[in-house]
Amino acid sequence: MKSIKSIYKIGRGPSSSHTMGPQKAARIFADLHPDAASFNVNLYGSLAATGKGHMTDVAISDVLKAIAPVAIEWHPEICLPFHPNGMKFTSLDSSGSVTGEWTVYSIGGGEISEGKEGGLLQDDKEVYELNTIADIVSWCMKGGKSYWEYALEREEPDLMDYLSEVWKAMRESVEKGIEEEGVLPGPLHLARKASSYYIKANAYKPTLQSRGLVYAYALAVSEENASGGTVVTAPTCGSCGVMPAVLYHQWKSRDFSEKRILHAIATAGIFGNVVKHNASISGAEVGCQGEVGVACAMASAATCQLFAGTPTQVEYAAEMGLEHHLGMTCDPMCGLVQIPCIERNAFAAARALDANIFATFSDGNHRVSFDSVVEVMKQTGHDLPSLYKETSRGGLAREFEAEEAVQKEN
Repeated sequence: MKSIKSIYKIGRGPSSSHTMGPQKAARIFADLHPDAASFNVNLYGSLAATGKGHMTDVAISDVLKAIAPVAIEWHPEICLPFHPNGMKFTSLDSSGSVTGEWTVYSIGGGEISEGKEGGLLQDDKEVYELNTIADIVSWCMKGGKSYWEYALEREEPDLMDYLSEVWKAMRESVEKGIEEEGVLPGPLHLARKASSYYIKANAYKPTLQSRGLVYAYALAVSEENASGGTVVTAPTCGSCGVMPAVLYHQWKSRDFSEKRILHAIATAGIFGNVVKHNASISGAEVGCQGEVGVACAMASAATCQLFAGTPTQVEYAAEMGLEHHLGMTCDPMCGLVQIPCIERNAFAAARALDANIFATFSDGNHRVSFDSVVEVMKQTGHDLPSLYKETSRGGLAREFEAEEAVQKEN
């Protein structure tokens, strides 16, 4: 497995696979063809189907137009063989002759790949020799250690410094989102809710207040993402509200030290990394179970780690966080990371807290392993029709289009 730094990327929303990844690819292509007279970019599959709502064209054009004019073509009906998020960059000279072509894929979490033969386009090397939670649990049990200790043993010495930057960015996204009001960009005209939820939550007694604040924090970060603000992929932009909400709430209400928070983030990173290595965190490939489901698993593991759960209890919490999101479709209305994405982050954050409580009441023994759920998630994702994998052609997205059509007729 790669470094857990690849799970946590600090950048602008609204989508790691539709915004961060394509922009990264555009930068690479721009560096290779600085003398181009013009560029042509073809977007395929899910990248084309929901790219306008995710501002994919803006992310690419912002980079390439500094060199030459850019033409973007959309092909939602064509899915390239390696991954649904395919794109082809072409550079041309002043006579219109092609000077370079490059086909690349945005595979989730802001990472890009040239396909099976080309592999990932990133500098980080293989860091972890153990690629399943079962093997990592065995490592923990033999040495009396925790998941975060495995991360510290395998990663570069600057890991804690990097995670400190991640935690700072998470806090800032919560605090900025809590203060913002108004309407999110896009045709849905969706009003921000985080501020009002935060105010209302503080009026309740402790039990309801706790849940209300978690909702508010998750909404805050997800709304920041939807407006193109700075967030942390955990593991993606579309699911970026879950981890910060849970950690920020525990930090504020329980006064955990930053050191313990960073250990929890490292633990969560291990679980997200295992899913990414053995399955997928791309909504276009496996549906929202790979985004919000994995985020819930990560947050569940992080919370259980904070409350001194054993390795098996932490694994149990993460397993529940993912298991109970199996089959979740990715069907964003208008291709925007707003409905149902924002509310899903809030509910997943609350579910992560429940998974921790359930796991800590147990002795850690359970029948279904986290690794088994990851394999089921992968197969479920492959079996889902493309309508429900970030194409905005099925589910809630289709229902919204039908309602819009009726309103126009009336």
